[in-house]
Amino acid sequence: MIKINLLLARKEKKKGGGKKDLILLAGAAVLLLLILGFVHWKVGQAQEEVGAKIAATKTEIAKYKALTAEVNKAKEDQKVLQEKLNIINTLRKEKGGAARVLEEVSVRKPDKIHLESIRKEGSKLGIEGIAMDDETVANFMTNLRKSNLFKNVDLIVSEQSEISRIKLKKFTLSCEISLW
Repeated sequence: MIKINLLLARKEKKKGGGKKDLILLAGAAVLLLLILGFVHWKVGQAQEEVGAKIAATKTEIAKYKALTAEVNKAKEDQKVLQEKLNIINTLRKEKGGAARVLEEVSVRKPDKIHLESIRKEGSKLGIEGIAMDDETVANFMTNLRKSNLFKNVDLIVSEQSEISRIKLKKFTLSCEISLW
């Protein structure tokens, strides 16, 4: 009968198996590091893409802010132009009324009268001035009544005033304007 010692073979088998386990462990560690490196690279790439999108969005926001400022300026300019157009249309509707009234008052005014103010409120016209005497004021009122532009010419106030030791008449007239 032959006896074979198998114990020694088992020990050698175990020594070889340990090397395999160690190689397998090292391979798994390398594989894990490769996977972690790939994931890190992908996250970095995604972070760069997000950063680029943020920068592009900030650039777009700045562009739109500039456009908004231009639009607001254009709106303000439009308001100013609209106000000017409204004034022009008002003057056209009055058929040159303000200029016509001032021209008529200027033509009808005697030389010895100095006008201080002319106020228009609706169809009412108020005229304040200084004249040499009551007769000059009366002539001015008569001239205004002769005009087709004025009606109901009334003397509101007439009072004596002294300017540089000269006695003058300070007066206020009221009348209605009829442009049509």
